Amino acid sequence: MITGQRMSDLIGQTDMVLIPSLSRLTGSEIFLKCEFQNPGGSIKDRAAKQLIEDAFARGELEPGMTVVEGTAGNTGIGLSLVAKSYGLKMLAVMPNDQAPEKERMIALHGGELMTVDPVPFKNENHFYHTARRYAEQRSDCWWANQFENTSNARAHYLHTGPEIWQQMGGKIDTFVSVAGTGGTIGGASKYFKEQDQAIDVWLADPDGSGIFEFLKAGEYVSHGSSMTEGIGIMRLVDNFKQAKIDHAVNLPDQDLVTLSRYVREHDGIVLGSSSALNVAGAVAAAAQKGPGQRIVTFACDLGERSASKLYNESYLKGKELSPEPEPIDQLLERYRQLGEKVIKTSWRGD
Repeated sequence: MITGQRMSDLIGQTDMVLIPSLSRLTGSEIFLKCEFQNPGGSIKDRAAKQLIEDAFARGELEPGMTVVEGTAGNTGIGLSLVAKSYGLKMLAVMPNDQAPEKERMIALHGGELMTVDPVPFKNENHFYHTARRYAEQRSDCWWANQFENTSNARAHYLHTGPEIWQQMGGKIDTFVSVAGTGGTIGGASKYFKEQDQAIDVWLADPDGSGIFEFLKAGEYVSHGSSMTEGIGIMRLVDNFKQAKIDHAVNLPDQDLVTLSRYVREHDGIVLGSSSALNVAGAVAAAAQKGPGQRIVTFACDLGERSASKLYNESYLKGKELSPEPEPIDQLLERYRQLGEKVIKTSWRGD
């Protein structure tokens, strides 16, 4: 059966899977939306498709033009794939410290890659500003602007949220998501709250991101750093403004090592770093709330894209992380007593 005319037509309608080991451990059902099934291998395919389709509808894009975007990798891959589907070219501007697996995938999908040194956002040479300047200087280029372009969140409001709602039969107690641009948690949480205000939305935030502190005290302050690429924001952006958040939890990278090894060993699931943070957030929510919950989160991308970092012993040791996982019962007990690492919030950005 023919299901689409373009590769981009295959984006979405990804499966949902229960994580048996963690569900038994916590007494709550923890479900994983398998976004690695998208043709570009990540949840960012959804945003890429919506960004480009909406730009065509507004008359901002025409075949033959070049899409330009600053990216940590997955959005660049998704945009490269969708751009090809629509007769467009793609230029991804990317920090040169990201996983080489992502650089290769952008090239394999026909995208051009420009790498720049990683610098703070306020620096004019940041990958975001570099992409914007490049696009603004050329009439045949269009800047996707995934942080502020709310077509990003719209993709998850129109498609991701409704898919999950249908797959779960409308029975969701808790929704857990990380935030990079804020598009996923922004669009999906907005949709869920329209269906059922009682759904408890949790943001999982890594060290090195300022969202947790922003939700806690109104100021973007970060502590430490994280191997999670493209996760965390140090400024308020339009996509994140759409989010409806009830709780936020701050978790360290060491927990990603533990949980990624645990589900690989017990369930055959290979998580990328951002997916491992999502799962850690889901376990934290289950530990804090007690058994009997139905919790949904995302496997954001293919675990193999984290091979050079999360699954690389020398890299972990270089970041002062132990390759040896913490005993899972010890982690769960610690999650029951997270204290100030969990906050209750009533963030309603819009």
